Amino acid sequence: MRRAHRSFGARAATLGVGGYLLYVLLSGFAPGALNQPLAGRMTVGLALGLVQFVVLALVAWRHTVHMRRRVDPVARGLRAQLDRRRAEQPPLPGPRRYRSW
Repeated sequence: MRRAHRSFGARAATLGVGGYLLYVLLSGFAPGALNQPLAGRMTVGLALGLVQFVVLALVAWRHTVHMRRRVDPVARGLRAQLDRRRAEQPPLPGPRRYRSW
């Protein structure tokens, strides 16, 4: 379960942070490239900034799908196994009750 979650998390973080870092570096070191017009008042920099929202939505959507397909079934199996073990054990005594004054 950890491996499945960690492998996807590393790829998603690389995509999200890498895309944002590329955008920040381009805006800092190549402002002329980002000021190039695309259509009307839309520039390359504005388009790349809007693409950041798309990338974030894509990463969030894929995270949900990944968790549903790979991690949640394993977690449900572990929970069922734990429930079976708890059912086999004798119940623990309840909390001690002290008399009040």
